[in-house]
Amino acid sequence: MVLEATMIVVDNSESSRNGDYVPSRWDAQSDAVNMIFSAKTQANPESSVGLMNMAGTGPEMLVTLTTDFGKVLDGMHRTKIRGRTHLSTAISVAQLALKHRQNKSQRQRIIVFNCSPIDEDQKKLEQLAKKMRKLNVSIDFIAFGDLSPEVTKKLEAFNENIKGGDGSHLEIIPPGPSLLSDHLISTPILAGEGVAPRGGEGESGASADAGGGFEFGIDPSTDPELALALRMSMEEEKARQEKDKTTDGPKEPMEGIPEESNENQPLLGGDGEASGSVDAPVSKPAEEEKKDKDHGEGLDKMDES
Repeated sequence: MVLEATMIVVDNSESSRNGDYVPSRWDAQSDAVNMIFSAKTQANPESSVGLMNMAGTGPEMLVTLTTDFGKVLDGMHRTKIRGRTHLSTAISVAQLALKHRQNKSQRQRIIVFNCSPIDEDQKKLEQLAKKMRKLNVSIDFIAFGDLSPEVTKKLEAFNENIKGGDGSHLEIIPPGPSLLSDHLISTPILAGEGVAPRGGEGESGASADAGGGFEFGIDPSTDPELALALRMSMEEEKARQEKDKTTDGPKEPMEGIPEESNENQPLLGGDGEASGSVDAPVSKPAEEEKKDKDHGEGLDKMDES
C-alpha cells in the first residue's frame, strides 16, 4: 500500500456552475473528492489528504493534510464559486503544503480538477512541470467539461514534462449521464487504491449502472455500520440454509390409511332399516344368536319348575 500525502485542488470558478455533469460540475467535484479521500485513506491508514481551491482572488487553503473526513466535508461546504482559476499559483501553494508534511516518508501527490479556461501560457506550465518533477511531486489532472483544444493542449504539455517514476496522469472526462466519480474509479489515478470498479464499467469507465456496483447497493465507506450489519445478516442466512440442507434428509412417504368400504354392505338391514343408519340394530353372528336362544329356553324351564 502506497503511503502518500495528497493535496486535492478543486476548480471553484464560475465555470463550475455548469450543469453538463450530474447534478452540476461543482457537485460532481464534491462527490469525486469524497471518493478520492476514502480511497487514499483506505489504501493506507497513515496517508493524509488536504484540500484547497484555486479560483476567486487567489488560491485558498481549505484543509491542511488530515485523516479527518469531516474536515474535508466542511472545507467543500465553505467554498464559494467565484472568479477565474489561478492554476500555477495553486500548484505552487499545494507543493509548499506537501513540503511541510509531518511524515516525510509520505510520497507527494497533487490532484487538480479543472473545468475552466487556463490563463497561463504553455511555456510557463512546462517550466512549472519540470520544477515539480525535480521536487518529486506527482501531479494528476482531472479535466472535465467542454474544454477547448487550447486547454487540452496545455494540459497535455504539462503532463508530458512531469511524468516520472511515481506516475502523473491526465484524465480528460467528457460530459455524460454517469457520475464523475464513476469515471475516476477505472482510471490510473485511483488504480490500486482500494476502490473496486463498479459493476457494468468498461475500459472507458462508463458505468452501466451508475447507482450501484457496491455490495448490497451501498458504499461501505459512507455507512460502514449498515454495510457490516447487512453482511452479517447475509452470512447468518447462508449458515441457516446450509444447516437446513444437512439436517433435513429425504422424508419417507406416509403410509396410506385404508378407507372403509361399504360397497358389500346391504342397503337395508334385517328390520328394513337403512344399513348406514345410526339407529339401525347391529346384526349378531349366528353362534351368538343360538347361545341367546338356549339361554332363554333354560330360563323358561326354571320358571316352570
